[in-house]
Amino acid sequence: MSIPLHSIPSTRLPALFIGHGSPMNTLEDNPYTQAWRALGAALPRPQAILAISAHWLTRGIAVTAMERPRTIHDFGGFPQALHEVQYPAPGSTALAQRVAALLAPRPVALDSDEWGLDHGTWSVLAHLYPMADIPVVQLSMDATQGEAFHLEIGQALRSLRDEGVLIVASGNIVHNLRQMKWSQTGFGHDWAVRFDAFAKRKIEARDFSALAHYQSEGHDAKLAVPTAEHFWPLLYALGAAGDDDAISFPVEGLTMGGISMRSVQIG
Repeated sequence: MSIPLHSIPSTRLPALFIGHGSPMNTLEDNPYTQAWRALGAALPRPQAILAISAHWLTRGIAVTAMERPRTIHDFGGFPQALHEVQYPAPGSTALAQRVAALLAPRPVALDSDEWGLDHGTWSVLAHLYPMADIPVVQLSMDATQGEAFHLEIGQALRSLRDEGVLIVASGNIVHNLRQMKWSQTGFGHDWAVRFDAFAKRKIEARDFSALAHYQSEGHDAKLAVPTAEHFWPLLYALGAAGDDDAISFPVEGLTMGGISMRSVQIG
């Protein structure tokens, strides 16, 4: 799809961080997916979506630049029905090129055939925009960089929100599979509850730098964020915040001990 995105006058769209949890949320009707559907219905319709997922890590930065991104089933051990899910949204080479321009002089690879939309993206968008009729471009996260870099990339992309683009970052503030109690929904370990509350306080205070230095929370941080890839998408959404943007939490709650489903709406 070819849209001169940067020339489209538009009301500023939000930036979203969605706590996506299990891929099974794609198929389930639960309080989280109900909230996502309500959120999608309430938001202004975007011209395009820029998605950042915990599940596309690269050396350097890449962005999907194909007309028809494939639906990637990047998981195992789930029912066949989940493997059969398709999210056939169009892509947007115009948005991919705009992202590359905004991130210059950092090099950005335009990926025309390698990636697509992984489950961190489509498991959420299947509820936000079930018709799959809005162009979607996915941005990778450079795994060689630290937290300050990811916050900076979000800042560099902030102007997209004034150009008809909805930024949707998908991960989890708390994500520890080893500490999960699979049968105990609606439950969080004490350390998970504390770290999720820490993140909420810092977001409300707009102390985004503290979240880029989350390791200062010591033992709680080590358990809540044993690896950083699910936490990093939050920094992209926070980086895209303007000084006058309202901040709210469309979804709150912990589940299975080690997963925070907290979502953040900026603007």
